[in-house]
Amino acid sequence: MTPHGPPPRVFVLGAGRAGRALAAALAAAGVEVVGLHGRRPGPAAPPLPAVSAGPLPDALAGAEIVLVTVRDAQLDEALAELREAAVEARLAPGAVVLHASGASEPAGLAALRAAGGGHAAGTFHPLVPLHDASEAAARLRDAWIGLDGDAAALAAGRALAARLAAHPVEIPAGQKARYHAAAVMASNFPVVLASVAMRLLGNAGLPEVAAAGAVRALLAGAAANVATASPGALAAGTVLTGPVPRGDVETVARHLAALAGDERARAVYAALTTEAVETLRAGGRDVLRLAELAELLHTAADRR
Repeated sequence: MTPHGPPPRVFVLGAGRAGRALAAALAAAGVEVVGLHGRRPGPAAPPLPAVSAGPLPDALAGAEIVLVTVRDAQLDEALAELREAAVEARLAPGAVVLHASGASEPAGLAALRAAGGGHAAGTFHPLVPLHDASEAAARLRDAWIGLDGDAAALAAGRALAARLAAHPVEIPAGQKARYHAAAVMASNFPVVLASVAMRLLGNAGLPEVAAAGAVRALLAGAAANVATASPGALAAGTVLTGPVPRGDVETVARHLAALAGDERARAVYAALTTEAVETLRAGGRDVLRLAELAELLHTAADRR
């Protein structure tokens, strides 16, 4: 989506890593960040303003969009502050409030909408890790951003996504927990798998540096396969490599036997191998060998 019209004025409520990163990316995209508010004050980092703290500052009144980037546990408290500001006319009429939580359905949104002033509200959840403000603009370019909420909130979210050169996607109603679980799997679980693989390589006798290098190379190759594969190829598992797509039951059996002394690693291996089998089955691969693999994994699960 190509941005059109003047860039919106944005106030960011929450000056942690995600808030600072989003503020930096928006500023780099030409969006005027009129305020950045956190628990502790901080100096200006042009083009970003100084971080304010305490009561919401007067700069809030100049915002067309308020982006709430606090932790989920603090979200209703932050929305209550904005509701109070709306009642007291310190939040501009018609200003849209977007929160960056991919998991929460905060009750405070309804109270904010009911406060008067026509404040649409919804979600603006970047599907990308945001831990470094200096890399945020590059990370968000061509990323995906989950949106939900009122029509005006969806429009505001799309406008911000366009400024960031990101892709907006609407989160289906009632599916936020499932959506967020999928996001966690894609963003965090590769790190977990890297840790498990390094531990297994270390247990096999590889030096830590070699184990880390090997795991990094393997994950980079897998990420490259995912990046270049079509959606259909991903869904059918045609980019999978290793013993499962070959129908190599004997190798999988040896793996399970080798992992018998490490039940956590064995459980991870068995669960993900089962998913690989079912993915290939759904894609129409060799049913006989996959059925043998499924039976082997089922038997291994029964022995735990």
